[in-house]
Amino acid sequence: MSNLKEQKGQSSFPGGQWREDELRESKWMQFPREVIIGNDVLKETPAVLQKLKLTGKTFIVTGKNTADVAGNLILDILEKSGNDCYVYKSERASIEEVEKITAIAHDFKPMSFLGVGSGRSIDLAKLASKRCDVPFLSVPTAASHDGIASSRASIHSDEKSESYEAQAPIAVIADTGIISRAPFRLLAAGCGDVISNCTSVLDWELASRHQNEPFSDSAALMSKMSAEMIMDSAGLIRPGLDSSARLVVKALVLSGVAMSIAGSSRPASGSEHMFSHALDRIAKKPALHGEQCAIGAIMMMYLHGGDWKKIQNALIQIGVPTSATEMGISSEEIIEALLLAPTIRPERYTILGTGLAPSAAEKLATVTQVI
Repeated sequence: MSNLKEQKGQSSFPGGQWREDELRESKWMQFPREVIIGNDVLKETPAVLQKLKLTGKTFIVTGKNTADVAGNLILDILEKSGNDCYVYKSERASIEEVEKITAIAHDFKPMSFLGVGSGRSIDLAKLASKRCDVPFLSVPTAASHDGIASSRASIHSDEKSESYEAQAPIAVIADTGIISRAPFRLLAAGCGDVISNCTSVLDWELASRHQNEPFSDSAALMSKMSAEMIMDSAGLIRPGLDSSARLVVKALVLSGVAMSIAGSSRPASGSEHMFSHALDRIAKKPALHGEQCAIGAIMMMYLHGGDWKKIQNALIQIGVPTSATEMGISSEEIIEALLLAPTIRPERYTILGTGLAPSAAEKLATVTQVI
């Protein structure tokens, strides 16, 4: 894994000088050493493992459906190349699952973990690999969120989702043929997740000014760049296109790397994510994570006084829901989530402050045409 230790004000990552608040202590960052994006690239997996000197035993974490999509194919490719593999089919991204995987891996002693899936399997693999101190490779079967390249893992416990510090993948192998064949709704949700970085960065800047929270110009720039990549190409993102899958994966990887630079999820998770997590708790049938973050970004950009219509128009072009009705969520649930959102991560300062008045929440959702 690429570990870059920054000292004496010099950054070996493109972007120049670190700000003084970034120099309060040495900073370690993890980046993917290999990012392979293209059609039919799963066959490159043995070569990637060999290049990284990780041949031998491989622990594959996948799911029932994603095993059929890619997991079984990777197993066959690796076994034919001489790798000894253990396959674990996950059911839920929970701490209990992480503990099971860790216990099995303790006996199997793998050289690497492969997370093969659209989210759950990747999160389980990245957290289990950290606990086992073994490198992790991300093999997404859909581009639905930026977790495919980040150092954070979303794990469920007590009917709520929590973000855990894990480790960034040492490699990302994204087969755009497989990703482009996944339901387009997943790719569109990935676009929504990346676009929501617009308000995440604004919240982070606000926290830096009001709370003196450490802030990274490099991470913020990279996060905003990933969002702009998607918004500038919104009219080109269409179902079934390899080029669309390639573009979205690149943006998601860029967003994940921004989090690794920051050492937290700050560049890609602010008030809009708190709103999404609140919806997860109260909605009878929550929408996809990226869809909820996208709608959250529309409303939070309005609160920031920014161009929320630009976000809305880009989402409409792509085909991401921009209203409660399109998501299948009630107006009452939207308002309740807005009121609950500041309590999701009270230590994280955002534009929501300590909370909205009920009348303000209703006005916010109405003015931005969310309800």
